[in-house]
Amino acid sequence: MSLPLDNLCGPGKPLKAELPDANEIAGLLRTGIARLHDARNTALALESRFDLAYNAAHALCLAALRRQGYRAGNRYIVFQVLPHTLGLGPQVWRVLDKCHNTRNLGEYEGLLDVDARLVADLITATQAVSDALK
Repeated sequence: MSLPLDNLCGPGKPLKAELPDANEIAGLLRTGIARLHDARNTALALESRFDLAYNAAHALCLAALRRQGYRAGNRYIVFQVLPHTLGLGPQVWRVLDKCHNTRNLGEYEGLLDVDARLVADLITATQAVSDALK
């Protein structure tokens, strides 16, 4: 376990220590990699590609967190802790942060505003997460 991650555990905090589950992690990796692959399909609508890439990023980041022995209390924390789970820096988590906010606007307010550049950056960031997991 990681001291920075341990500090995020406890009542009212966003993480819970929980033994890793190999089947859960394998499922998250499988779905994350499949979605990342599909997100590269330029025949799909840009919004669909964004959704696939965002959900791939979330699954892969969650797999990294679960592998460390923690469970997330909210979606966003899996991106915030990337420096501690995979050693990834701001060039990755800032993109995922922006995409998380974009996703929330789309999900909760119907304002999904994505362009080709954002989707490409999201795919690149998600690929970095995938590579770091290997």
